[in-house]
Amino acid sequence: MRIIPAIDIIDGKCVRLSKGDYSTKKIYNESPLEVAKQFEDSGIKYLHLVDLDGAKASQIINYKVLEQIASQTNLKIDFGGGLKADNDLRIAFESGASQVTGGSIAVKNPELFKQWITTYGSDKIILGADANDGKIAISGWLEESDQEVISFINEYQKEGIEYVISTDISKDGMLQGPSFQLYDSILKETNSNLKLIASGGISTFDELPKLAKLGCEGVIIGKAIYENRISLKQLESYILNNG
Repeated sequence: MRIIPAIDIIDGKCVRLSKGDYSTKKIYNESPLEVAKQFEDSGIKYLHLVDLDGAKASQIINYKVLEQIASQTNLKIDFGGGLKADNDLRIAFESGASQVTGGSIAVKNPELFKQWITTYGSDKIILGADANDGKIAISGWLEESDQEVISFINEYQKEGIEYVISTDISKDGMLQGPSFQLYDSILKETNSNLKLIASGGISTFDELPKLAKLGCEGVIIGKAIYENRISLKQLESYILNNG
C-alpha cells in the first residue's frame, strides 16, 4: 500500500482543516516545499497536493507551489482542488503533476471529465469520491449531491477509471480513525481492478496495516503527521518493510 502524505495549500502555505471547514484552518508551515523535502528525505515517493484556494475559486490557483515542489523534489504528485476546465488540467500537468484528481467536475460536468480520461489516460486521472453519509460531496465539500458513492464509482469504472480517492468527510481532520466500513463496502461492491486510496481520519500507525488488509492501494495521511501522531520514522520503516 502506497503511503501518500497530504499538503493542503491556502495562500501558498501548508494548512489543515477539520471536516473541510475553512474556518478551522491551522497553518503548519509557511513553506510547502520544505515539508515536501522532509517527506522525500524519509523515503516517501508520493504526495497528495490540494489547492484549497482553487477548490473555492473553481479554478487552479496555487500552481506555483506545485511547480516548485515538482521541480525541486522527485515526488510523484497528484494534484487536486478547483480543476474545472481543460486549461486547469493543462496548467497542472505543465507545472509537474503526475496525476490530477477531479471530484466536483465528475458530478457537475461528467462529459468533460470522461473526455479527460480519454485524452490523458486512466493512469493520469483520479476520481475524487468524497462522501458525506454515503452521498458524494462537492465544491470543497460545501455542497452535497444526491449521488450514492458506490454507484458513482461503478459508473466511472465503466468509463475506464482505475484510481479513486475516497474521503469520509465526517472523519477528515478529526484524528478519530478512518472509515474502514466505507472502504470495505467500496472494495466489495466495485470491480476488482479498482485502486482505492483511503483518505481522512488516519490517526495512528496501527490503522495502516488494517487499510492494507482491506485492499486499499494507497493511503493519504495529513493531520496525523503534522500533529506527530504518526512519525516520519514510522512511515519510513513501513515503506522499507513493505517495499
